[in-house]
Amino acid sequence: MKAVRLHEYHRSPVVEEVPEPTAKEPFDVVVKIGGAGVCRTDLHLIEGQWDGLAEITMPYTLGHENAGWVHEVGSAVTNVAVGDTVILHPTPTCGLCHACRAGNDMHCENSVFPGLNRDGGMAEYLLTSARACIKLDPSTHPADVAALADAGITAYHAVRKAVPLLYPGTVCVVNGAGGLGHIGIQSLRALTAAKVVVVDRNPDALKLAEQLGADETVLGDGSHVEAVLDLTGGHGAEVVLDFVAEQGAQQDAFAMTRRDGSHFVIGYGGTLEVPTIDLISTERNVVGNLVGTYNDLAELMVLAQTGRVTLHTRKYPLEAALDALADLDAGRVRGRAILTP
Repeated sequence: MKAVRLHEYHRSPVVEEVPEPTAKEPFDVVVKIGGAGVCRTDLHLIEGQWDGLAEITMPYTLGHENAGWVHEVGSAVTNVAVGDTVILHPTPTCGLCHACRAGNDMHCENSVFPGLNRDGGMAEYLLTSARACIKLDPSTHPADVAALADAGITAYHAVRKAVPLLYPGTVCVVNGAGGLGHIGIQSLRALTAAKVVVVDRNPDALKLAEQLGADETVLGDGSHVEAVLDLTGGHGAEVVLDFVAEQGAQQDAFAMTRRDGSHFVIGYGGTLEVPTIDLISTERNVVGNLVGTYNDLAELMVLAQTGRVTLHTRKYPLEAALDALADLDAGRVRGRAILTP
């Protein structure tokens, strides 16, 4: 089968032939990929930002946002069957550790992460586990929802955590309206009554944000922090969801957060520098966010399949993976790039 493989850091991946995976263990599931999302994390992996943070053995197949159809199942699998349409939680988990028992799947002590520390889904087939599979309505096309498996639940997870803070009358700033941010806007609309202010340096992204229900949009032109403060009476927002968190955006996000507010860091790549006196004197919170839980993804798919959350995509054939990565890096993708084997 064809797969997009990374052989070394700082060099482009290649599309090459590799053996098809098979179901060998009782809970193994092999999925025929219908759509694989292209994520900024893939760029960070190529750039070597994960070197030393995860046990990565090269070469390996990229792709951690995956959906498709069940192709083969292990002997103990009962929750899905061959032919089922599925979306995959990005971290197959053990189900036995404390984190799994508590429902915090992404902190599983024994999980793997296809596309990061084992072969991912930018391929024709992917090996995963029964615990990662969420069965979808057969009418759902995998390419239309694949990126919800990471971009979607990461954004939804952050919004879900922020919901108790966003009572009517509060303001939430969405910093970055790209692949994650445009899902965050829709999740806020579905789950809260907060006023949604979207900041982005790309006018086209702001147009999309308006279409998705943003109450206010602010162009990230260097005066955006002041603009947000003006919109909030000089106080800042109760919650800032930072879907960028690099190239200075992380500092701006903290500056847009009001006293006793919460700055949720969702994107990554930069370094947040905050004097401790600024934390204690204003009681602002900085909250880290990893990918969401299995239940987060299940809830998000309810919203998606009822039309309350829509993933805006640009599709590429698997052979054009390098084009998709280049377009993402250059900011030419509105929403999410999806590879279709």
